[in-house]
Amino acid sequence: MTKIALAQVAGGRDDPAGVLDAAGRMAEEAAAAGASLICFPEQFVTGWSPRVPPGSGEPLDGPHTAAFRRMAKKYGIAVVGSIVEEGQGRRPKNTTVVLGAGGELLATYAKVHLFSPEGEDCNYTAGDRIATFTIGGTTFGLAVCYDLRFPELFRIYALAGVECVLVPAAWPCCRLHHWKTLLPARALENRYYVAGVNTAGGPGGVYCGGSLAADPDGAIIARCGAGEEVLFIELNPAAVHEAQTSLPSLSDRRSDLYHRLLSKL
Repeated sequence: MTKIALAQVAGGRDDPAGVLDAAGRMAEEAAAAGASLICFPEQFVTGWSPRVPPGSGEPLDGPHTAAFRRMAKKYGIAVVGSIVEEGQGRRPKNTTVVLGAGGELLATYAKVHLFSPEGEDCNYTAGDRIATFTIGGTTFGLAVCYDLRFPELFRIYALAGVECVLVPAAWPCCRLHHWKTLLPARALENRYYVAGVNTAGGPGGVYCGGSLAADPDGAIIARCGAGEEVLFIELNPAAVHEAQTSLPSLSDRRSDLYHRLLSKL
């Protein structure tokens, strides 16, 4: 079993230092409860924005990643955080970083599907690869917010042997029912755990939490309310393999046929 924590923290503040202090207290709480990993929402330190000025962002090992590293080392817990990564002459990336309990960089993931309705695709560079890492005997994958609407990405993670996909997000209240539907659906169709951590609060009450985790049967096993909260989840990798064996939809796929059908479109 692997115990993890989802840190539903308020984003969109004008006080990044205060947000990091709150995050540190959550990490301390999670570590004291025996969690091996804590995951924070999308761009939680500054609040997610689809519009960033050219040349903005920070290096992959910049100040926010450094803060996550200090947090991980201080409390002995892996930290999943989110930054605006500078683009080195291009548009920045919406990047999630994973720091191990010793501060080592375990994985990075740049958001693959950018939220075009608000222009994120015009201001960021989309990622083009998956990211996996292992903590406490469980193999994790990463997706970010809008990625949740694209089942292809989650199927690729299933074929890569992932047992839990973490989804940091800034998902608005007005579409929260989509969030509550899609997270369990992605878990059920791939027969693994999916854990989504959403932002709480924000300017004008844009976000209202609702972080949750679903098991390989698509059952919701833990959920948050609307406010700041640390949610704990127990993951059992053996349950993933049992679910995928008992109902072998992954191995019954017709990938050869799918490619032929696509070529005829």
